[in-house]
Amino acid sequence: MRHGLIIVNTGNGKGKSTAAFGTLFRAWGRGMRVCVIQFIKAETGNWGEIRAARKLQIEWHTLGDGFTVLSKDIEKTANRARHAWELAQEKITSGQFDLIVLDEMTYAFHERWLDIAQVIAWLQEHKPAELHLIVTGRDAPPELIAFADLVTEMREIKHPYTRGIKAQPGIEF
Repeated sequence: MRHGLIIVNTGNGKGKSTAAFGTLFRAWGRGMRVCVIQFIKAETGNWGEIRAARKLQIEWHTLGDGFTVLSKDIEKTANRARHAWELAQEKITSGQFDLIVLDEMTYAFHERWLDIAQVIAWLQEHKPAELHLIVTGRDAPPELIAFADLVTEMREIKHPYTRGIKAQPGIEF
């Protein structure tokens, strides 16, 4: 029997979601059933990873409204994150998936839209033993780090944005 892992990709560097999607595509290539739930990315987005997922028929849910610092209605943004968690709970307990990515979920903890203790307690009670979960985002709470089986911190050393090079298709989105 497979041992389902809780994997956390956190830190201030680039690559948290990219690493999660790399693992997702590896699992998909092995015939595993995969799903992505994005907590912050705008549901109107048409990024490269979403385009690839459509072509590969990977289940992908983008439920946010974009960068939280630019939100015109922060309560609406918070409600979207709560809805993403409700959908995640459905997918986690459905028995339909081997690996689920909860992309940018840590922001919902950081903003206190979701209670980390309640989420961990729910996962302890309901997550199937063989299901892998990958949680991404900056500022992963210490409780999540302690709960996880694998934690990677992406640390920025150098980034082209600091030299005025804007985000590029195929690299950042």
